[in-house]
Amino acid sequence: MNEKKNSVTQGSLPKAIVAFALPLAATGILQQLFNAADVAVVGRFTGDKGEACMAAVGANTPIIGLIVNSFVAISMGSNVVIANAVGRRSEKDANKAAHTSISFALIAGVVLLILAQLLAEPVFRSQSLPDEVYPMALLYFRLYVGGLPVILLYNFEAAIFRSTGDTRTPLIALVISGVLNVLLNISLVVGLGRTVDGVAIATVLSNAVSCVILGIMLIKGRTHIKLDIRQLKIDKAVLKKILAIGVPAGLQSMVFSAANIIIQAAVNSLGTVVMAASSAAFNLEIFAYQVFNSFSQATTTFVGQNFGAGKIKRCKQSMFVSLIEGAVALGIAVALILGFGRNILSIFNDNPEVIEVGYQRLILIFSAYFFSMTYEIVSGYLRGFGISVIPAIITMVCVCGVRISWIYLVFPLERTFNRIMMVYPISLATTAVAMVIAALILHPGAKHERTQMSS
Repeated sequence: MNEKKNSVTQGSLPKAIVAFALPLAATGILQQLFNAADVAVVGRFTGDKGEACMAAVGANTPIIGLIVNSFVAISMGSNVVIANAVGRRSEKDANKAAHTSISFALIAGVVLLILAQLLAEPVFRSQSLPDEVYPMALLYFRLYVGGLPVILLYNFEAAIFRSTGDTRTPLIALVISGVLNVLLNISLVVGLGRTVDGVAIATVLSNAVSCVILGIMLIKGRTHIKLDIRQLKIDKAVLKKILAIGVPAGLQSMVFSAANIIIQAAVNSLGTVVMAASSAAFNLEIFAYQVFNSFSQATTTFVGQNFGAGKIKRCKQSMFVSLIEGAVALGIAVALILGFGRNILSIFNDNPEVIEVGYQRLILIFSAYFFSMTYEIVSGYLRGFGISVIPAIITMVCVCGVRISWIYLVFPLERTFNRIMMVYPISLATTAVAMVIAALILHPGAKHERTQMSS
């Protein structure tokens, strides 16, 4: 591994971080476009079933998010372990971690597919779905989770590329599969008259294509790591390191998503129009989330590699640069989305009530996004040092605890959409303050600097 070619551990941090984060943001946005395309196509091209179809896909968002995002969070463990090995210039350790990660993703994908199919009906029965939405929501879910093995595999493959500082290759793979997803959506829904089943099939096939592309790139050795299918196996010691970082992050994401499922159930109780509006708005707000989340992932990778290389001062600088650049990028994204928000919402559904309720959600959610960016980047900084349990506990207590309490104690006092949405700024501000305090107390950079000086 040639450190001279590694912009993560040397050179201009502002330039390197933005070059890392922007392709990553574009990748996340493209992933979200899979779901946005599903919602837009079924909302516009299924006739009088449009609102019900939108609601069905929207009802799946927090549940699918719970499953997929939990394992995407676990892949952060792979990111940190591989990044640390790259920083130490240990090709052997990096390859061992990569092969373990791919093997784990394959096994986990199959197990999750089976469990999701078994639990599908009881989960959706608990969601207070209108009668016209329930069967379509269940159908979409069953088809979507059929693709879990390739969806998880893609995310672990992408984590391997990110850990080496390469965010462009996953972006290229998603550009190809994203175009395919749109073409398949139009063909199956508009051309063949399918509804939610058509968009679910399109999404799964598109994810399979991106998974195969990254797999081929890894096999050909297009990064620091070369994948050899014959060497695919789980190294117990390496998996333990990956899970020590990834499982707390996965549990954090799981509880986070569980809280959002409870919020979604409250939204569902307000009717199909509110469900459709919330679903459409979510598909816009998540674009802004992907922007600042890319700087959080950049922080984890840069801290992980520089920690491995013993460059502790650069670890701290990485966090501060990410906070500044992330704030600028988020401000631009929010301004653009709010500026064109109503027009974009009308693409999903032209019902004026759907558009107005959706725009209200955007305003309330974006009022809290700078808090969200702060806690994501600071927690990414801690994870880069291998500290994963404390950020997970803070998120579970502050985000999830506040949201669940709000829905059960405050929402019943005034059952309105705005009352539900107020929980987002309150919970995210609380979490940001707690995460910053934790980072100041733990101060991992200072701890490791003292260790270096004493040795």
